Amino acid sequence: MAPSESAPTSTDARHGPAPIEEPETRHSPLEEAHRTLGAKLVPFGGWLMPLAYGTGTLAEHMACRTEAVAFDVSHLGTVRVQGQSSTDILQRALSNDLRKVAPGRAQYTQLLDDADGSVVDDIIVWWLDDDTFDVMPNASNTTRVRDAIGGDDTTASRAVIAVQGPEARLRLASVAPDAAAVARFRVTRFSWNGFDCVAAGTGYTGEDGVECAVPTEAAREFWQAVLDAGVTPAGLGARDTLRLEAGLPLHGHELGPGITPLQAGLGWVVGWEKAEFRGRDALERERASGPRRRLRGLVAEGRQPPRDGASVLAGTSSIGTVTSGNFSPVLSRGIAMAFLDTDHEVADGQELTIDVRGRHLAAHVVALPFIPVGKARAASGGAS
Repeated sequence: MAPSESAPTSTDARHGPAPIEEPETRHSPLEEAHRTLGAKLVPFGGWLMPLAYGTGTLAEHMACRTEAVAFDVSHLGTVRVQGQSSTDILQRALSNDLRKVAPGRAQYTQLLDDADGSVVDDIIVWWLDDDTFDVMPNASNTTRVRDAIGGDDTTASRAVIAVQGPEARLRLASVAPDAAAVARFRVTRFSWNGFDCVAAGTGYTGEDGVECAVPTEAAREFWQAVLDAGVTPAGLGARDTLRLEAGLPLHGHELGPGITPLQAGLGWVVGWEKAEFRGRDALERERASGPRRRLRGLVAEGRQPPRDGASVLAGTSSIGTVTSGNFSPVLSRGIAMAFLDTDHEVADGQELTIDVRGRHLAAHVVALPFIPVGKARAASGGAS
């Protein structure tokens, strides 16, 4: 699942003392567990969530690439849509085609703006049974998505714990074997200590893993059981660097107002065979004329990370803008995703310059994802 706001990074000013909370701030069922672990908590999407624990973002990132980590992603929304008309409602509202999947499967999809085809939100749909769906919007978009599809907001009734990494299933199997056995982009119900839970083979790191929705009253015990199985707790800082290395889009950066799935390289999320979905006419026009910009990957020559909003230059001409940039722990280089104007032909390997506050960083264009990790979510049907 993809977070809906700018993800905090290791150089973000929000790493200072915790700011004063606004009255509307929401809290994860696991917040006290995070405090006990010494997590640094930051506002994110209207919630107070862990940025990093004592070992820091870099160590958490590498633990996910080599072993297994657990993220609290309870800030993500859940809208339950059920009833005989639920399939038709989602087919008309969302971009992807549910006929590609079936009950017991998950699908990455998008809610588009009907006027211009831009991405209102990117979403994972967990198809639980014939007439029951858990639609998983981004953090602050739950109300907007619910307004479009109906259903019940069940976010407050559960915690969502994402266990990710090459050893994620092995470690989770000692806690919840049925959850650990769920296949990639499959969904299953499972029981844990008498509680009804749901697991899906989804994630937002580029690694294999499982996301578990657990009732709030069982969440802290489940979280502790996962950690006791040898899984490292990880925060939103590592989640952001992991998704960036995997070339996965973030709402508010690579997706959002004015940005269509065609510009973001996500045309496969559009169910062109469907007779109707929001934004279809606008996307048809863009498909006919061609997108005015496309998302590309950039690798800097040094360790300095490019920053969001930095201009991308070909010679002295600005040809695009960085949407997400950070330091890649695996590549030991700065990396970025950027929208580049299609008026300028750009090939993989081409050298460009990124203007970071007046300092010019040499970079070259690469295909996404940046590193050959486990199957990236966007390459096989999903974003988290």
